Amino acid sequence: MLLTGPCDKGEKMLKMWYSLLLCLLFLQLEANPGLKVRITQKGLDYGRKIGMELLKQAVLKETFPGWRGQESFLAMKINYMISKLRIGAVDFPETSASFIPGIGISLSMAHASATISADWRMETWLLKDQGGITVSISGLFIAIIFKVSRDSTGHLSILLHNCQLSISRVKVKLNGGSSWIASFLSGYLQKPIQNKLDENLCLNIKHKIQMMDAQLRKCNVLSQIDAFAQIDYSLVSSPAVFKSHINLDLKGTVYPVGNHTDPPFVPAPFGLSNHGDSMLYLGVSNYFLKSASLAYYRAGAFNITISKELAATFNLNTAILKDFVPEIALHYVTACPVLLKLMATSPPVVSLQADRCSLQITGCVEVFAVLPDSTSQHIFTGNLTASTGADLTITKQKLIISLLLKRLQFSLLSTTVGFSEVSLVKNFLSYALRNVVMPVINDKLGKGFPIPNFAHTALIGPVIKMNQGHLLIFTDVHYKHKGGEDEDLPSLS
Repeated sequence: MLLTGPCDKGEKMLKMWYSLLLCLLFLQLEANPGLKVRITQKGLDYGRKIGMELLKQAVLKETFPGWRGQESFLAMKINYMISKLRIGAVDFPETSASFIPGIGISLSMAHASATISADWRMETWLLKDQGGITVSISGLFIAIIFKVSRDSTGHLSILLHNCQLSISRVKVKLNGGSSWIASFLSGYLQKPIQNKLDENLCLNIKHKIQMMDAQLRKCNVLSQIDAFAQIDYSLVSSPAVFKSHINLDLKGTVYPVGNHTDPPFVPAPFGLSNHGDSMLYLGVSNYFLKSASLAYYRAGAFNITISKELAATFNLNTAILKDFVPEIALHYVTACPVLLKLMATSPPVVSLQADRCSLQITGCVEVFAVLPDSTSQHIFTGNLTASTGADLTITKQKLIISLLLKRLQFSLLSTTVGFSEVSLVKNFLSYALRNVVMPVINDKLGKGFPIPNFAHTALIGPVIKMNQGHLLIFTDVHYKHKGGEDEDLPSLS
C-alpha cells in the first residue's frame, strides 16, 4: 500500500492550482473580441504616403547632436567639433511598405537624399578656425521592420525589429574660415561623417520608435461616448499580421461611466470578409451592441419622462387621448397635457441578422394628466414590449442608430378611468411612442458611438453591411493636416 504524506498532498495541491492558473490564462489569451479592425495593403500604402510627408516635415524642424573628433596630419593633432546639425532638404523618391506575416510592418526607402548643414570648429596647438559645413548625402537606402504586439495593459506596442542602411555617397563642403584649412578638413571629415551616419541612423530610428511606443502606452483605451457610457478599445490579443492585411482584435465592451463590471455574457467568435478594395474594415459584433444596451440600462438611460414642456411641444394632451379612448372625455372636459413615464424593466434585446437590425424594449409605462392647478392625476399604468427596427448610418466618425417602432404589445395593470377596450389604449400608446418618445430616444442616440480610427483622418464613403451576429463597415480614409488642410487621396491602383 502506497502512503502519501503531507508533502505529497501539498505537491498535488500546487499542481492543481498551477493547472487552474494555466487554464485561466489560456481563457484570457483566447478571449473573443467585440470589435475587429482590419487594415489592408491599400490602407498601408496610403499611410506610408502620409507618413513620409509627415516625416519630411518633422526632420526639417529637428536639430541633431554634434560630436567631437581628432585627425592627424603629419605630426600634428587636429581636434574638431561638428555642432548644430540640421537638415535643409530631404527627398524620398522610392518608398514601399508591406506586411511581414507574424511580425509586423516593413518600410523601405531607396535612392533617398538629404542635405545637412552644421557648424565646425577646429584647433591645434598652433591655430584655431571655424565656419559652416554642408553635407550632401545621396544613394541612401534604409529598410526597417516594425514588430507590433500587445502589451500587458491592452495597448498597441511597436518596437524596432530590424534596421539596415547603406549610403552610396557623402560629399562634404566647408564654408568660412581659412580656405586652405577648409579644403584640408573637407577631405578628412568625409569618412568620419559617413561613419557617424552609419552608426547613428538606426540608433536614432530605434529611439524615435521607442518614443512612439511610449506615446501609445499613454493613450486612453477608454473612450467616452456621453454622460452615460464608455467604450473599452483595448486589444485582447496581439495584432495578427498576414501578407495582405493586419487584424486588430479590440475588447469592444461598453460600460456605464464609473462601473467597469463585465457583462454576464461573452463575445461569440466572428470573422471579417473583404468587400471590394477598401483601406479599412471594421467588424461590430452583436456583443458590442448588447453591452451598450446593458450599459445604458444600468445607467438609467432608458428611463424616460415626457415632461409637461415636451408634451406641449408634441401636442400630447387629453384631447388626443380622447380621440383614441372616448371615455377620457367624461373625466377631462378641457384639454390637459399628458405626461408619460417609461421605465425599462430589463436591458433591451439587440438582434443582428442579415440586412436587418432590431431592438426589443420591455418596460412599464405610467400616464398622467396635468391639471390646471399643475397637479398630476394618474390615468393608467401598464406593461409594454416595443419591437423596433434600427437604421444604422455613419456620420462624423460615429455609428448612429435610429429606431422605428414596428410592433407594440401592451397589458393594462391599473387605471382610474374605466376603459371599455384595452386595444384603444394600446393605439394611443403606439401613437405616443412613434410621435413623442421615439424622437426623444433618437435624439439621444444621435450622439452616436465613436468608431475606432486614426488621428486627423475622416472616413470616406463608409458602407455598412449587416450579417448574422455582426455588422461590417468598410471604408477608405482621408487625412487632414493639423492646420485643417486636406490631403488628397492618392491613386493607389
